[in-house]
Amino acid sequence: MPARVVDPAVIAASFRTQVRAELAALPHPLTLVGLLAEGHAPSATYAEYTRKGCTDVGMNFDLRTVTPADAERAVRDASADPAVHGILVYYPIAGAADGWLRELVDPRKDIEGLHSYWARCLYENRRFVDAERTRQAILPSTPLAVHKLLEAAGAFGAGARPLEGVKAVVFNRSEVVGYPLAAMMAHDGASVVSFDVEGARLFRSEADGEAHRSEPARISRAEALAEADVIVTGVPSRAFPLVHADELKAGATCVNFSTLKNFDDSVLQKASVFVPRVGPMTVTMALRNTLRLYKHQHA
Repeated sequence: MPARVVDPAVIAASFRTQVRAELAALPHPLTLVGLLAEGHAPSATYAEYTRKGCTDVGMNFDLRTVTPADAERAVRDASADPAVHGILVYYPIAGAADGWLRELVDPRKDIEGLHSYWARCLYENRRFVDAERTRQAILPSTPLAVHKLLEAAGAFGAGARPLEGVKAVVFNRSEVVGYPLAAMMAHDGASVVSFDVEGARLFRSEADGEAHRSEPARISRAEALAEADVIVTGVPSRAFPLVHADELKAGATCVNFSTLKNFDDSVLQKASVFVPRVGPMTVTMALRNTLRLYKHQHA
């Protein structure tokens, strides 16, 4: 039986309905500022999707074009402006200085959850930021989008660790997407083999609430894919060898978050579920994070 293809826009619609209703109940509209460098087409596309998403839910979107020279001031200005409720920096902007820009974004407005404050919450598996457990930590938008799509695809089980016993493979170990995604899946019980140009690493945690552990893994792509219940790819290179059906375990769930095609069409004949893109969910999670941060400050 051919794989069930999951449209992320359909899943995102239910989340947007909730965000739209909560925004309408606020005393004033929220404003999301986007900071975009000229000449980077993927970022410009993401910014346009963000604009459409904001319009759809009733949020203001203020897109500001910056250069590497003025990016730091732009981040500081947006962070200090009380009329700005969320900041989304479309990396890359300043090359090696991008890491510093992530630290300059006020974590109370960091809707991508990339500031070290939020990164530490994620990697230490601290899911709430208050003792009463009423304010949830902010998670990066794309890893969170993949997580929600896996849930919608039926990859999750019941209980506190819904991925308990699941074997997963993630092709991508970037600080923005692949690494946090592997950690999130490990915290939910999965055993995750993460691949990038430097080789393989194994992510896992053995108990509920425990932070993940990561270690080098001596496993080949073929071995990992043959065992994987879930495969997530995000390699933005045409040189990446596409994942084919003959590499997969029958019934695997496959998710592609790269702007490029990472799976061969043959996987549709062997996978149980295929998610060809995640963009609509990424934008929706960013809008949801904006609302969540506002509520953190006005609870």
